[in-house]
Amino acid sequence: MAQATTRPWYRPDGAFAAVLQRPLARRLTRDARFTIPICIVLICGSFTAAALLQMRLDRSHALAQAAGFESERVKSVAEATGRTLDRYARLGTVFAASPQQYRSADLGRAEPAIRDIGVWDALGNYQARLRAADTPLTRPEFAGSRTSFPGGLAFRDGNQTVAVLFDPASIDLGSHRTALLPSSGLRAADGALVASVPGWPLAVMTSVDEKNALASWAQTLPLYLFVILGPALVGGWLAALFVGAFERHAKASQAIRALKSTRPVEAKLMVRLANAERGAMEALRSKSEFIAHMSHELRTPLNAVIGFSEIIAQEFYGPAGHPKYGEYARDIGNAGRNLHAKIGDILEFANIEAGRHPLEEEAVELSALAQACVDEQEGRAFSRRISLSLAFREEGRVRADSRAVRRILTNLLTNALTYTAEGGIVRVDVHFDEGAGIVTLSDSGMGFTAKEMAKAGKPFQRFDRNGTVTGAGLGLAIAMELARRMGGTMQLAGGGEAARGAIMELRLPRL
Repeated sequence: MAQATTRPWYRPDGAFAAVLQRPLARRLTRDARFTIPICIVLICGSFTAAALLQMRLDRSHALAQAAGFESERVKSVAEATGRTLDRYARLGTVFAASPQQYRSADLGRAEPAIRDIGVWDALGNYQARLRAADTPLTRPEFAGSRTSFPGGLAFRDGNQTVAVLFDPASIDLGSHRTALLPSSGLRAADGALVASVPGWPLAVMTSVDEKNALASWAQTLPLYLFVILGPALVGGWLAALFVGAFERHAKASQAIRALKSTRPVEAKLMVRLANAERGAMEALRSKSEFIAHMSHELRTPLNAVIGFSEIIAQEFYGPAGHPKYGEYARDIGNAGRNLHAKIGDILEFANIEAGRHPLEEEAVELSALAQACVDEQEGRAFSRRISLSLAFREEGRVRADSRAVRRILTNLLTNALTYTAEGGIVRVDVHFDEGAGIVTLSDSGMGFTAKEMAKAGKPFQRFDRNGTVTGAGLGLAIAMELARRMGGTMQLAGGGEAARGAIMELRLPRL
């Protein structure tokens, strides 16, 4: 008995073959004039759908990413605001705890943003105020231990109530869309981002800037247009000029070969650049070593010159024969000592720049060290009738090298006394910020001009003034380099047209 066989549908004599035998289907499969346009329409439709979906995804991703960045920013702004308010409260506590004779407006110099401070006892009686004024300062009424209001804050310190008024501009919110609001009863609008200020009944609220967030996304819209129209243009080009595709392929292959052939040249250029950079570093190190070596060689004969000039000036072995010889010997000794000091500064700077200046970081009492440096300079300040004092002093420790900090403060005090006229004022303030100990030194001299401010701290930059004798121009350079090596910073301000003196600020890591 013969077995019955069933032919597959894809065989030419199956059902599929029957469909292909129809006139329309046969024309679509054999006539390129119909097949290519239909294929191009289908390809363009699929790419259009894919591009639209990707546009929506990219837009959502851009907004989500901007919201994430804005959320992190508003949290950091809230934390920074909390640290700023804590610092103002801490200074208010220091003011309230200070004896009456030590309460002065010098606290405003340590923190210029503070406008006024008031202290009341538990019964509401006025006890102290930072700035004397005709306008009375009203005691704030609040529940809890802390409160804040526009331009001020208040807190309870034991049985006392302390109010601190400050400049609202000192709290940087970073954007005009960001606002600092009371956290009680705060209702966030749709899309608003809110972060509470640590330790204070405040909250920072902001919103996402959709215009800027979608700016980069809008720039990619031409690419989406190319994704939609590109396949259609390429398909039509391939259908009309099939040979042109091979030519472009040949050109692309040629371009790739040319690119590969240029890589060794680029590699050679990179090697030459690396060699040049290494040569520059070697030259810088050789320069520092040369300066250090020559400075040491110059100091050795200078010691003999200074010593022999002192022997002649003091007539240790008998009279010199003429009074002028003793006078000349003293001049030689003074010039030798000045040259010895300048060579010492050059040698010290060269050692610091070459990394040979050892630093031993330890816990340093910043206020005590600043007081010791002020005491060392009191004699020089008294001889020139300059008021030198440690005006504001907050106890605390920093992580630094005590000898390096002493060297920095000595250089700064020396500069301040040098450029301050007789009868002037040099004032030192020590206070602590979040994570940093700060020494602020201000004087009533001429300060720096705008051109000098741009050059301040660079080696061998001297700023001559009438009636003053300057050194080698390495004092600020040594101070800034030592501060940088200890993880601190130095900032200079003041002077210019206002002529209100210079302000030098040293920041060191707090323990």
